Amino acid sequence: MAQKSTIYKVELSVSDMDRHYYETHKLTVAKHPSETDERLMVRIVAFALNAHELLEMTKGLSTDDEPDIWQKSLSGELDVWVALGLPSEKVIRQSCGKAAKVVIYPYGGRTAEMWWDKVKNSTTRFDNLQVVNFSESDTDALARLASRTMKLQVNIQDGDVMVSVDDSIVYVSPLEWKGAA
Repeated sequence: MAQKSTIYKVELSVSDMDRHYYETHKLTVAKHPSETDERLMVRIVAFALNAHELLEMTKGLSTDDEPDIWQKSLSGELDVWVALGLPSEKVIRQSCGKAAKVVIYPYGGRTAEMWWDKVKNSTTRFDNLQVVNFSESDTDALARLASRTMKLQVNIQDGDVMVSVDDSIVYVSPLEWKGAA
């Protein structure tokens, strides 16, 4: 019998001084059986970095034709497509054709660097693509914060991210590998 997703209840308070966005989101996040705590937490931080009242988690790993997070306009167009990990050139191309803005958050240390070396030349034509890497030490620290019920405070200022849960604080320094035009 197939394993079921584990449900996480997250109260995510975002204070983004860079975008002047201050809001609390109550999220119910389904963690796929094959998803690690590291990926789950990267997904939540990616949500915070792109936070908007219309932003929402998707089925993620359960579907091939959806990103991990998306934002649709009121008329149904895809405004923002957020993907995690190391998508193929084909997936990047398709994503950039579907959404006004695409943000990819690779992670995994040396593996992510090798992926970027392989695909970066084929991404130069996409003005709507942004690629932001998380270091392995940052994502390892984030993974240690994961619990089934979380109250996260995410503060973003000058591109730096502070994630706090209870008395634990993790500082994340996203590194932009490619900026959107």
